[in-house]
Amino acid sequence: MASERTFAARPAKPASGGPILYVVGVLALLGLAMFGYLQYTARHKQTEVPLTPEAKAYVRSLVLSDVGIKATDSFANQTVVEIEGNIGNNGERNVDAIEIYCNFYDRYGQLVLRERLPIVSAKMGGLKPGETKAFRLPFDQIPSSWNNGMPQLVIAAIKFS
Repeated sequence: MASERTFAARPAKPASGGPILYVVGVLALLGLAMFGYLQYTARHKQTEVPLTPEAKAYVRSLVLSDVGIKATDSFANQTVVEIEGNIGNNGERNVDAIEIYCNFYDRYGQLVLRERLPIVSAKMGGLKPGETKAFRLPFDQIPSSWNNGMPQLVIAAIKFS
């Protein structure tokens, strides 16, 4: 004798995306935020102000000394190149900020990287007449075509008090 089994139909679960729908929504919001940020920065990009005639004349009063370069390996197996040195103010004016260009070249003398970085800022206390301050400039994204020589350091901007 065969026994009969009856199977009751299970009620169907409502179709919902659950966590997948939330993940897609969050990713869409992040994408939209990133697009908005990129649009904002493109419109509000800071323009590099050239040296004023006053600043060009004062460059002679600023002295770079003890400038050296070294490379170290980071924990992420990346090579970090650091330029260290001192900047001295032999002039008669207080300086709030100094920015320099670091120009890296390949073995053929072609520019492969140019970065503009501050070496003195108002946050550091500026640079008074007769004063010397140390600076350190780390670089972790130098192209492999770089000649491994000391980059050219050129004063790009001076802001007076």
